[in-house]
Amino acid sequence: MAGFDKDTFAASLRDNALEPFGEGSCAKFVREALEDAGADTTGHPVDAKDWEPTLLRAGFAAVTDLPYVPELGDVVVIQPTSVNLHGHIAGFDGENWISDFVQREMWPGPHYREEQPPHIFYRVA
Repeated sequence: MAGFDKDTFAASLRDNALEPFGEGSCAKFVREALEDAGADTTGHPVDAKDWEPTLLRAGFAAVTDLPYVPELGDVVVIQPTSVNLHGHIAGFDGENWISDFVQREMWPGPHYREEQPPHIFYRVA
């Protein structure tokens, strides 16, 4: 996508991350980073689990390469767990997955790690 600045996306994620944990606002924080980087998120959903159409409209595509290797600017959309019905979204800053906090890994917490719900990685096409 022309105009999407991966470095700005990463910097926005890092600069706005809460410490040491988030507040359940992953979609808001990732949306703001996407917008800071030049992505059009018009009509975006509230729930993280519903972000696929917005990412596709903004010029991202699902990553189908296996094994998956994260790259600067990637976004993951994770479907709900039995504990979190809204799902989760995070961006990769080149070193860490960041939502509204810097995550230890792609899974944002133990219930995600245990249940490993469906998830899709997206990358600027």
